[in-house]
Amino acid sequence: MSRPAHQAPPARATNWAEVVRLRTLPAAVAPVLLGAGAATSLGTGSLPRTLLAAGVALALQIGCNLANDYSDGVRGTDDQRTGPPRLTASGRVAPRRVKLAALGCFAIAAALGLVLVVLTGQWWLIGVGAAAVAAAWFYTGGPRPYGYAGLGEVFVFVFFGLVATCGTAYVQGGVVPGWLWLAAGGIGLIACSLLMVNNLRDIGTDPAHGKMTLAVRLGDSRARSAYMVMVFMPVFIAPGSLAWAHTAAGGAWDAMAIIDIVCPLIVIAPLAWRATTAVSTGAAGRELIGSLRDAGQYELVYGAVIGLAFLIVGT
Repeated sequence: MSRPAHQAPPARATNWAEVVRLRTLPAAVAPVLLGAGAATSLGTGSLPRTLLAAGVALALQIGCNLANDYSDGVRGTDDQRTGPPRLTASGRVAPRRVKLAALGCFAIAAALGLVLVVLTGQWWLIGVGAAAVAAAWFYTGGPRPYGYAGLGEVFVFVFFGLVATCGTAYVQGGVVPGWLWLAAGGIGLIACSLLMVNNLRDIGTDPAHGKMTLAVRLGDSRARSAYMVMVFMPVFIAPGSLAWAHTAAGGAWDAMAIIDIVCPLIVIAPLAWRATTAVSTGAAGRELIGSLRDAGQYELVYGAVIGLAFLIVGT
């Protein structure tokens, strides 16, 4: 069956690295850095468990990207696409191979997660891991993918914000203080911004394939406003969580404490601003790919800087 003359062929991925979507991987590593910093500030930090948690998060993220490539490809959603190239839609790789690669990543995530479960003795965490894998697959897979109903941001906020951050701290010390939940919400919002700008880029083509993402449901203008909130809100959340951690640690409120809490903003605020520039000036289509990169870098630095700040204010 020939493609209509007005329809551009899908972009062809030249290698698997493009399908993995390296720009999105900070969404996996950043919350682990944040959780590890919190655990270390509590005196329970463990490098081996941090590395295992990072492995779980990365395998889950890559598996989710591959599953998305496969499911959208076989549905035809990627036949008209302005974003990075896909393997399945281009026909360069058989759909079955992409599917098996996704399942392989999920298996790696499960194996690494099982090691953490054994180390902690908290067997109920298997249920959390199973839920994470199921959520990654059914985002665009299955007969009723929830990503097509505009619920993708819920999955991202919960699993790449709250679960990844607080889970990393929990498997190291068995506790998750309130101030870490607050910080986890902040990094979860940044993770959501990556999905929002990704879907904003495809807002013109997704509805034709029944993909009613949150960006589509909100419309272009409100989707851009939502993205701005997702990017900037964590800047205001950060000092609140750091102040809470400092108070919980019994630290004195002096000039040095204020400096320790405010200084991280000097690093993260400019990155937040850069991540919103293209969106706020009306960029569309492929022009938004740079925003995806900038938001990913912002999230990675946010996780590292606030994680390090927890070490400083908590001592």
